[in-house]
Amino acid sequence: MASIFRTLADLWSLVVGLGITGKEFCKPGVTVHYPRAEVTPEAAASFRGPIELIGLDKDPAKPKCIACMLCVSACPSNCIAVTRAPTPKPTPEELKAMAEAEARGEKPKKPAPPKAPGTWTYDFSLCSLCGSCVEVCPVDSIGFSHDIYMVGTRREDFVFDQLARLARKAAARKAEPKKAAPEAASAPAPAPETAATPASEA
Repeated sequence: MASIFRTLADLWSLVVGLGITGKEFCKPGVTVHYPRAEVTPEAAASFRGPIELIGLDKDPAKPKCIACMLCVSACPSNCIAVTRAPTPKPTPEELKAMAEAEARGEKPKKPAPPKAPGTWTYDFSLCSLCGSCVEVCPVDSIGFSHDIYMVGTRREDFVFDQLARLARKAAARKAEPKKAAPEAASAPAPAPETAATPASEA
């Protein structure tokens, strides 16, 4: 008796699986026969390509990166190299204030190093696209690109200066012609004013 119920359960599992297969089989295919067909931007939006830096909202040419080095530590492939931006040289006013503070026996306040990268290099030939750097970034400065047509003939072609790449991308977006704003709905034309009838002279 138990074997009969087991057989019926197995048959039901088979029917459920065939139902799912049949449902998916009737859906239109999503495979693009490249190069006979071009990949649409909508289809490329789900593609996880080489990582790229994300710019600030106010200044897209500057990355959100704060040079915390967490991405370098998390990368298992050692394909990311980041250096911090150098500390700016003090201005003459700051030097004067520092000298006055030392004369008073106080500790001079030196310029703080900026929280920004000086260099940001990425070797895509070593990257496994694991996404560890994207997940660990505390300021969401790293994301996957959607470049599906990347090609190269040398290994050096896949070593990217991400700061320069971000600047080029921001400049390209700025150079794009802005889409014309949709025309505002035209207001109904005002009713024609009725000309005043001149009073007849007596």
